[in-house]
Amino acid sequence: MLTRKQQELLLYIHQHLGEGGVSPSFDEMKDALGLKSKSGIHRLITGLEERGFIRRLPHRARALEVLRLPETTPAPKKAAAVAPAEVEPRFKPNVIKADFQAGLPGKDAGDAIGAVSLPLYGRIAAGLPIEALRDSGSTIDIPVSMLGIGEHYALEVAGDSMVEAGIHDGDTVIIQRCETAENGAIVVALVDAAEVTLKRLRRKNNSIALEPANPSYETRVFGADRVRVQGRLVGLFRRY
Repeated sequence: MLTRKQQELLLYIHQHLGEGGVSPSFDEMKDALGLKSKSGIHRLITGLEERGFIRRLPHRARALEVLRLPETTPAPKKAAAVAPAEVEPRFKPNVIKADFQAGLPGKDAGDAIGAVSLPLYGRIAAGLPIEALRDSGSTIDIPVSMLGIGEHYALEVAGDSMVEAGIHDGDTVIIQRCETAENGAIVVALVDAAEVTLKRLRRKNNSIALEPANPSYETRVFGADRVRVQGRLVGLFRRY
């Protein structure tokens, strides 16, 4: 049994696939259903997937496949506007905002769908530092249980200098945004305002050491004014 919104979305996706061969974007689905947040679409898609009406195709953007339609509802033969409707009550966006200060945005949505969308800021070196890459248009869905209080973002790891800490090339690390961290924490460190790296932090007097977890790499020591902590490692996400 589908809700009215789930059925509207399923028929819209089916119609869009039939017309262009490509599933609609989250923005297109949001506008077609008259919702105010893409996180509402995320919840509806998850519900349709759990009920066996659609499936998400792995490793492809905008890749949805309609497996079946409601028995009592024929597939639409031509384009038809979907009447706008209000956002369902008690539902909040699940995307973590960059200006977040207190609490975890989207926690209610995360409870409902089991995941939140984090901004994915490109690849971070776990070997020699590289320039920070920021692509605010990319996101990744992370289980809400991996997150705590605070603002979070995700980075893809490049290199093997943290392999003995269980962090491998191609892993996605979950970072809690902060400006300070305890000695021994694995942090995102910005060096000389131009290069970023993932290393273990060691402080001594006015110096900061960025320590790898691989004997093939050397610990690098900088003056405290040359290193800025941009976040602390709180989780790791790996696809097989």
